[in-house]
Amino acid sequence: MKVFLWHVHGSWTTNFVQGRHEYFVPVVPDRGPDGRGRARTWEWPENVREVPIDCARTLPFDVLVAQRPEELDGLAAQWLGGRRPGIDVPTVYVEHNAPQGRIDAMRHPAADRRDVAVVHVTHHNALFWDTGVAPTRVIEHGIADPGYRYSGELDRAAVVVNEPVRRHRVVGTDLLPRFAASTPVDVYGIASEAIGGLGDLPQHSLHCELARRRTYLHPYRWTSLGLSLIEAMHLGMPVVALATTAAVEAVPRDAGVVSARIDVLQDALQRFNADRELARATGARGRAHALDAFGLERFLDEWDRLLEEVVR
Repeated sequence: MKVFLWHVHGSWTTNFVQGRHEYFVPVVPDRGPDGRGRARTWEWPENVREVPIDCARTLPFDVLVAQRPEELDGLAAQWLGGRRPGIDVPTVYVEHNAPQGRIDAMRHPAADRRDVAVVHVTHHNALFWDTGVAPTRVIEHGIADPGYRYSGELDRAAVVVNEPVRRHRVVGTDLLPRFAASTPVDVYGIASEAIGGLGDLPQHSLHCELARRRTYLHPYRWTSLGLSLIEAMHLGMPVVALATTAAVEAVPRDAGVVSARIDVLQDALQRFNADRELARATGARGRAHALDAFGLERFLDEWDRLLEEVVR
């Protein structure tokens, strides 16, 4: 099957393109948001091909995977020679994000579109988004196993968050000084330098650095389930997370500490820092759970079934 999609969410796409299909991603000269092309900090297989707009307009493909409202609202037709999502080409809309705003106003951009299948990446997102009569599905994350790498040699906590200044309270940036007052915290991610972080690293290097830290801290208040959390569990790291969104179900009790109380989370970080063997044993249980719940094979199988349904 030939699949057309924009490179929007690098971590998610890295796992999605591990399937058995051909994947075409738009590319523009400056590799801006409307055409980032192939990833540069993730490893993608050869079956992912870059296509400039002139080629995309006549490109034969089977299904469009949209991920942003502007793709449905005109960007796709512009790139695809006037072909309209859901009307002229089978279309799936992947919703990566938790909705913002008042509960009764969380209307999805594809709401009531019977010709576009909406896929949520967590059951939490599906619960809060109003999609009307649009056909919906939940396909939870699955990742390629980076392998057990945990050493926990540094008695520090690791955080992965992109754009921590702009997103601030949403991703819990304002909470980091409170955690850092008792436990050293290293922040990774795009633009993390702005708050004294360690910057953006290639995925392999990031995994190696995370696994050297004693604990993975997940301070997000309101977001979709971060893939970095799942990756940390695969690495064998114990998790300390806010009891919000999908993290409550993603992290079992014996794999870390999940709470809405900052003092409880601070205490957990300190306990893991003081007892490396406790941290190691907790992380090992988290890895076992992550391999079962967030395996790549299950993820790709569910996507294969959906894509076949959509193009049928």
